[in-house]
Amino acid sequence: MGIVAGLDSSPDFTRIVVCDADTGAVLRQGYAPHPVDGPEGGGRPSDVDPQAWLLSLGEAAGGGLLEGVQAIGVSAQANAVVPLDAQGNTVRPAMVGGDKRAQVAGADLVDALGGREAWAQAVGCVPGAAQPVTKLRWLARSEPENAARTAVLLQAHDWLVWQLLGRPVRRTTDRGGASGTGYWSAASGGYRPDLVELALGHHAMLPEVIGPADAAGTTPEGLLISAGTGQTQAAAFGLGIGLGDAVVSLGASGSVMAVHSEPLVEPSGMITALADATGMQLPVVTTLNAVRTLRGAAELLGVPDLEGLSELAMKSTPGAHGLVLLPYLEGERTPQLPHTAGTLAGLRRESMRPEHLARAAFEGMLCGLADALDVLRGRGVDVRRIFLLGPAAELPAVQAAAPALFGVQVVVPQPADYGAIGAARQAAWALGASQGALDPRTPPAWQGAVAQVLEPGEELAVGQAVRQQYVSVREQTHPGAFRG
Repeated sequence: MGIVAGLDSSPDFTRIVVCDADTGAVLRQGYAPHPVDGPEGGGRPSDVDPQAWLLSLGEAAGGGLLEGVQAIGVSAQANAVVPLDAQGNTVRPAMVGGDKRAQVAGADLVDALGGREAWAQAVGCVPGAAQPVTKLRWLARSEPENAARTAVLLQAHDWLVWQLLGRPVRRTTDRGGASGTGYWSAASGGYRPDLVELALGHHAMLPEVIGPADAAGTTPEGLLISAGTGQTQAAAFGLGIGLGDAVVSLGASGSVMAVHSEPLVEPSGMITALADATGMQLPVVTTLNAVRTLRGAAELLGVPDLEGLSELAMKSTPGAHGLVLLPYLEGERTPQLPHTAGTLAGLRRESMRPEHLARAAFEGMLCGLADALDVLRGRGVDVRRIFLLGPAAELPAVQAAAPALFGVQVVVPQPADYGAIGAARQAAWALGASQGALDPRTPPAWQGAVAQVLEPGEELAVGQAVRQQYVSVREQTHPGAFRG
């Protein structure tokens, strides 16, 4: 078909991959940081001038990187809101990330609609600090003049696509991106304008939701721009996951997402019912404690890094000589225990050794993520294979324990920017559909991620016994945490 490009605009950088449209082979790559200063004391800013995204994009695409490219797909950070006035100018900087300013606004919105279950039924999620709908509530309460001027609402990938097309009258998004706003329902496939009004105080124009293989438009130079999508959806598409697959991401916090055929409603709000980039559903469950559990254990044991903690843990055996760690160090949201603390159970004289505590930290982290997997399984999601992502996935202690604790095959993909690859794959789909070379219902059959495959093997029975011990301690400490 030709050559396509995918750009991934993360909170910190823009990465571009140029790929063969037929095979997905990466031909060349570009990278540039975002020219944005963080707040005093470090960290990421909560407000970002979206022009910084364009500057980074231009730098990443320099040196003729896009020469010969026929179509571009765009992936961008989730949850960023770009408020525009009636003339298409930004009202204020984009509100990005997990903006803690909006925490009170989230609780306010939950009460305004009648509780968590009402939100779960309406849009498949409960407003949190990061979601666009919550940021709109904060804007209306804290900057009423800016809220009043806001006439159009875009997310990061919507705004970038719109800019690449020359700011046309038509503004578009995809169902994956729309599903993360808090005012679009994956179940109904439509917006809830009443929730925008509830949050912002008045109606605002929302981008048209187009299909997975649709083109957002064509530039004056004839370059096709696909629908674009959120970073989570693009990464899932780039990995090539399908029905029966789940992705477990090991960051400071953790997340579990899986491809499913129907939208899910979980009344307590533990599941966020996202749509994916292909027409399927992508329910997500998050935990507050993943790698932060390992870092806390390393600091307690005086180990300089996670590699050292892994080496120490490998000196122990499955079950950590009876030590069980409930890793709720920052409270927890799966299960919903926001004000709890971690628990270390099973202390005996023979278990009070550094290697056993190190092993218990790894097992506790993975068992917490197995709980998140069980939330999805309990709603009918089939999980036969798990993709394990994040730098911690490379640690021997993680790879030794994960297959047996999860109970299925574990795949550890080679590090790559799967968000950019997924955006390129979407561009190839739109290009092929426009040429009549691809069915709009079937994405291009690119080769999946190159990966290491780990099987539960003979350790499965031992791993499940370890998991059961963890569940027993959790039920004794927090009885009924997953009920209702």
